[in-house]
Amino acid sequence: MSALSPVLQQATPVLAVRGEGVHLYDESGRAYLDFTAGIGVTSTGHCHPRVVAAAREQTGKLIHGQYTTVMHQPLRTLSERLGEVLPSGLDSLFFVNSGSEAVEAAMRLAKQATGRPNIVAFHGGFHGRTMAAASMTTSATKFRSGYGPLMPGVALAPFPDPFHYARYGMDEETVTRFALSELDRVLATVTAPRDTAAFIVEPVLGEGGYVPANTAFLRGLRERADRHGILLIIDEVQTGFGRTGRFWGHDHFAGDPDIIVTAKGLASGFPLSAIAAPRELMAKAWPGSQGGTYGGNAVACAAALATLDVIQEEKLVRNAAERGAQLFAGLREVAAARPVGGQGGIGDVRGLGLMAGTEFVTADGEPDGATASRVHAAAAERGLLLLTCGTQGQVVRMIPPLVITADQVDEGLALWKESVTAALG
Repeated sequence: MSALSPVLQQATPVLAVRGEGVHLYDESGRAYLDFTAGIGVTSTGHCHPRVVAAAREQTGKLIHGQYTTVMHQPLRTLSERLGEVLPSGLDSLFFVNSGSEAVEAAMRLAKQATGRPNIVAFHGGFHGRTMAAASMTTSATKFRSGYGPLMPGVALAPFPDPFHYARYGMDEETVTRFALSELDRVLATVTAPRDTAAFIVEPVLGEGGYVPANTAFLRGLRERADRHGILLIIDEVQTGFGRTGRFWGHDHFAGDPDIIVTAKGLASGFPLSAIAAPRELMAKAWPGSQGGTYGGNAVACAAALATLDVIQEEKLVRNAAERGAQLFAGLREVAAARPVGGQGGIGDVRGLGLMAGTEFVTADGEPDGATASRVHAAAAERGLLLLTCGTQGQVVRMIPPLVITADQVDEGLALWKESVTAALG
């Protein structure tokens, strides 16, 4: 008898048989509040009727129309519709299946368009598990260890993480100046501007601990990119499609990308990802460098079109902002009751919109993955499904579907408070 790899360990003990909205149901019919959304994927909730209907209808017409062989209408329509929400000037799209694929496509485009070999990524970033994407990933060593050497040509620079650098006496303004200064040092000592194709950055570190960037930092990247002819790739795989309370995460910070990467919430659970860039830039990709068997799948594109309709008609971006404010208020109230003391406690609450992280630390301020793990397990026992992230798994993150209601946020917060109390005493 065969089975899944033993390395694939579930974050929760739940065997899900059905999903509806913000809930998953196990074999016994027990309901769980799903504040994971499939790692930010089921943006419109589980099995939204509009998405289900669109996928069902498309499955009866055409399941797979390989898009370098034939064109199909869902792909053509989705390409047009995305123009309504993409940043100005990013009018050319290439579709693949996963975030990692899209990140590698963006990197390949940047290198081919500029003729330069190197990429600068930032500490704490997560860009995927495939070889090139993992080479740009530094959120934790587990994503890049044991199969090196990794892809050469990747230089690393600091990300302005105020909580981490507070131990060195830096506030957000100071750490942002430090990060940009160190980037200049990297360009002077590791990869010369004439060798640097692109900067790649997340507007909010995902696996790295839910740390938002800031306007000064992204403007600093944009200014240096313009000065040196470097492209700015913004990885919106987790932050895009309304997750942060704006349609794109970088909208909070005036990021102005040359290339944007999107996936996860794009198709409400169907595998679909994309990169977007100005047509003139996309045309610089070498012939044959863009393609793939399953990219732009017809059913996934139909689901993405329905997802766009639901996000716009149900005003889910606004809901993410409003429910996010409610969620953060509750999380900070719990954190205030659990300050860092002799047994450690909650060191920080941070994120944007419906992308919220609570960091647990020891008494001396070090990352406390053990306590985060206990809280995470206690929440699952009580019917609240969460995930962890951060370099030591010390951050418990909440990523509920964008359809979440005020009552469901309150229910989740009550379960969270119980879980923290059960784990910390």
